[in-house]
Amino acid sequence: MQVTIQIPDDIGSRIACGGDLPRRTLEALAIEELRARRITEPELGQILGLGRLQIDGFLKAHGVYQDITIEDVDRDVADLKSLGF
Repeated sequence: MQVTIQIPDDIGSRIACGGDLPRRTLEALAIEELRARRITEPELGQILGLGRLQIDGFLKAHGVYQDITIEDVDRDVADLKSLGF
């Protein structure tokens, strides 16, 4: 899908100085959709053309961290114990 947005020229010229505006816009949209839980991390990678390890680095670089609950930690501990750790 191709999307076109309109930004006033004076603002557009200032924000375009920050680099590849279409890519930055796509990244910002993908991050927000991930935060809103409308897409998954693999889908974010698909949208941005990133592999699994690149996704982790991308999210970390943008201050996006997984929501981890105590139940997640308990499950991980139980899994490790079952493996003998």
